[in-house]
Amino acid sequence: MGAAVARLSLAAGYDVAIAGSGAPESIATLVRHEAPGATAVTAADAARADIVVLAIPRGKFRALPVEALAGSLVIDAMNYWWEYDGAVPELSDPLTSTSQTLQSFLVGARVVKTLNHMSVYALEHEALPAGASGRKALAIAGDDPRDVAAVCAYVDAIGFDPVVAGDLSTGVMLEPDTALFAADETAEEVRAILDRFWDSQRGRVVARARAARLE
Repeated sequence: MGAAVARLSLAAGYDVAIAGSGAPESIATLVRHEAPGATAVTAADAARADIVVLAIPRGKFRALPVEALAGSLVIDAMNYWWEYDGAVPELSDPLTSTSQTLQSFLVGARVVKTLNHMSVYALEHEALPAGASGRKALAIAGDDPRDVAAVCAYVDAIGFDPVVAGDLSTGVMLEPDTALFAADETAEEVRAILDRFWDSQRGRVVARARAARLE
C-alpha cells in the first residue's frame, strides 16, 4: 500500500519521502527499488511533509511519533484486522471509527480517512485523469472542511474522484466488513454504497451501539 501510494504521488508530481520504523539507511534500497524518485527519511522528517500518509499495520499506531505529527495533515490509510493486529478493544468499538481512535492518540494532528478501502491493485492500475469515463472514486472522512478539501485535491491529483462521506465518525463506513471495503467503484456507486450503510448489518450494529450510548 505504502509503495503504491508513493508511486501514484510521484506520478502526480509530488515530492515523496518514505519513512520506516528505523533509520533511513535500513529502507533506502527498498525505496529505490519500489518507488524510484522517492527519498528515505526519518519518521520525524516525514512528519513535516504537507501531507503525511500512514500506511503501517493498524495495531502499531501507538508507535507513531505523536509530537512530530502535531500540526500535520495526516491521511489514515490503515485498516484494523484482529487476525493480524490481535484483539484491540478500542479499535473494534462500534461507538467510534478507528480513525477517531487515531485522532485521539495523535493529539494536535489533523486526521482524515481515505485510501484504505480500495484494493491495492485498483490504486496501482486504475488511476485516471479527471473527467475520464469510468474513473474510480475514493471516499473521504474528516472533521475539518479545509483538511478534507486538501485531501480531496490530493486524491483527484493521483487519479481518483473524491467522495466526501462526512466527519471522522463516518470513517466506520470505509472500514473492513462494510460494503464499500474493497469495492473499486465510480463516484456514483460509492455514494450509493455510503447511502446504504445504515441498512447494512454493520450499519445496524453501529447504529444500535450509538443509540444505546445516548439512552
